[in-house]
Parts: sequence; C-alpha cells; structure tokens
Amino acid sequence: MTPAEQSRRTSEICAVAPVVPVLVVRDVAYAAPLARALVAGGLPALEVTLRTPAALDVIRAMAAVPGGIVGAGTLLTPEDVAAAKAAGAQFGVSPGATDRLLAAAAEIGLPLLPGAATASEAMSLLERGYRMVKFFPAEAVGGAAALKALGGPLPQLRFCPTGGISAALAPDYLKLANVACVGGSWVAPDALVETLDWDGITQLARQAASLARRA
Repeated sequence: MTPAEQSRRTSEICAVAPVVPVLVVRDVAYAAPLARALVAGGLPALEVTLRTPAALDVIRAMAAVPGGIVGAGTLLTPEDVAAAKAAGAQFGVSPGATDRLLAAAAEIGLPLLPGAATASEAMSLLERGYRMVKFFPAEAVGGAAALKALGGPLPQLRFCPTGGISAALAPDYLKLANVACVGGSWVAPDALVETLDWDGITQLARQAASLARRA
C-alpha cells in the first residue's frame, strides 16, 4: 500500500465525523459497550491506543461492533503494526514517523496516519507521498494557531490534530481549512466508562458529532 493509497483511506476515515475518539481502555469488558455507545452517538471511527495490556483484545472486541471503524493508536514499531493488523485494526495512528514504521505499514497494507509536529516533519511526509497527517502534540506545539500557520506553505496537507484538545478547543481547529477532524479523549472520560454510563458517553459523542467543520 503506497503512501498515497494510505492517505486516501485515512482521509475517508477522517471524513466520517469531526471527532475521532482517542481511547485508553484498560478492561476488555468495556470494549464492546463503549464502541456501541460512541457509534450510536455518531462517532464511528475509533482510535484504541496501544497503551494498556488489554489494547489488542479491545481492538478485537470493538472490530466486531457493527458500524465501527476501529484503528490502533500509539504505533511505534513494525511489531506494533503487525499486531494491530492481526487484531483487526482497519487503520493505524502514530505520534511520529520512522522509516521502519512507514515501511511496515506499507508492506502489511495498514492505512497509516503518521504524526508530525514541525514543518520539517510534515515536509518529509509530504515528500514520501502522504497527504493526510496527524498533528501531535497539538496544544503543546502551538495549537490551532500553529496549524493554521502550516497551512500557508503546505496547502497540500490535511491534518488530524490530537493532543490536549478538549470540547471547548475543538471548534478552533475544525474551522481551519487544513483540518479534516480532531482526535480527542473527552468523549469517553474514565469516570463515565468506569461507572458504565454508556448513555452519558453517547450524549457526549452526539455533541462532538454535531461540531461544524469548515466546508
């Protein structure tokens, strides 16, 4: 799968809703009901971060939920890419990009959203053929203002900013011409997950799904 093919697919995924939930799930028992709650609220694209021992099992469980598009986040190594694909991930997300990681995703055919935080990193990915990129850590490296500034010299790129973005900050990003969607964890807070408040999560998802994007 070429970078252009990967970007076409990740662009399609980013287009399904204005927010991609970034999920740190510690118990596989939460996986299916959490996915159903988010999909019911209008957020079908789900990023499960590989930050817990349960993550791969969570991806397997969520992949069986109708209507969901489940991806694996925090991909750092070729081994992560292979494990994510084997677990049923339909796309991958990385905080950055290395030669080995990009090669592994291309070889195995996993659409990848590679990360960039600077103009040089974004240019490197553009040179390889990527057009859809993660902007991370968004708030820590200048927020919406920094991303808007990148749009001037790099109009070919579109971004999914992630990192420190809240419900209050999301609209600042979504109004930018070079933003396809945002990634955020606020739609599935630990307090609601641990109390099994799936209706509460669905309501947060509906609010997020209603956020306006620039046409």
